Amino acid sequence: MTDEFDERTEENQSSFAGNVGWFLAGACIGAAVAVLYAPKSGKQTRRYLAGKVQQSKDAVADTSSSIVEASRDMFERGKQLVDDAADLFERGRKLVKG
Repeated sequence: MTDEFDERTEENQSSFAGNVGWFLAGACIGAAVAVLYAPKSGKQTRRYLAGKVQQSKDAVADTSSSIVEASRDMFERGKQLVDDAADLFERGRKLVKG
């Protein structure tokens, strides 16, 4: 039961990371299209673009740190599962030997 739950949790986390990535890509494309059709001067447009680029950098940095943290968590849980499986195997081997 817990294995099935762990698998669903990992799938949800990877799905979330993918969705965030697609959202950020869509936001950047939408911002670029909006800038191209906006009636602003060149200086105002450059300032606007610089601000949006900085916002995008910040969003990517935040998302990547979240992904790193989730990856570390999954690694630790996987390591614990392997250790538990090794313990169970060793106990079973001892029971078989008598």
